Amino acid sequence: MASVYLSRRVPGPVVQELERLFDLAVFDAERPAGRAELLAGAAGKDGVCAMLSDRIDDELLDAAGPQLRVVANYAVGYDNVDLEACTRRGVLVANTPGVLTEATAELTLALLLDLVRRVTEGDRMLRRGKGWSWSPTFMLGTSLRGKLIGIVGLGRIGSEVARLAEAFGMRVAY
Repeated sequence: MASVYLSRRVPGPVVQELERLFDLAVFDAERPAGRAELLAGAAGKDGVCAMLSDRIDDELLDAAGPQLRVVANYAVGYDNVDLEACTRRGVLVANTPGVLTEATAELTLALLLDLVRRVTEGDRMLRRGKGWSWSPTFMLGTSLRGKLIGIVGLGRIGSEVARLAEAFGMRVAY
C-alpha cells in the first residue's frame, strides 16, 4: 500500500477515505506544519497531500526521496509548488480547481443579501444596546429581485454567481 503524508488536519470524511486507500500519516493540527515538520513528514512517502501554505520545492522533494510520485495540493491553485522541480523528478502534481466554486458564489450572494437587507448594520445596532423604535421604514432594506448584477468574468465562479443571482430574480450582465 502506498504511503501518503497529509500536511494538515482536514475534515474527517477526507481522512477516512485517504486511510482506506493509503498508509496515511497526518500532521494533525490546525496550524501549518513548520518547515522541519513538513520535511520530516514527507520523508519516505510515495505521496504528499500539501496545503496552500506548504512550499513544495527542491528541498522538500529531496527530503521526500526518489520514491515520491505525487504531490496533491489541497487547494485551487498551485503557486506554492515548484512545477519545474516536480517535472524534473517525474512527480505528478494535482490540485482541486473547482472545489471552492459553489462556496465562493454562495458567499457572494450572502454578501449581497447582507448589503441590501442591512443584516450587519442591524446586528451592530442591536449589539450596541441603544434604544430604537420601529417604524414602517426602519431598517427596511431592499430586495435583490429585479436588480441588475454585473459580473466581470464568466468562468466557473462567475457562472455560478449568475445562476444563483437569477434564482433570486436578478438580471445578469457580464
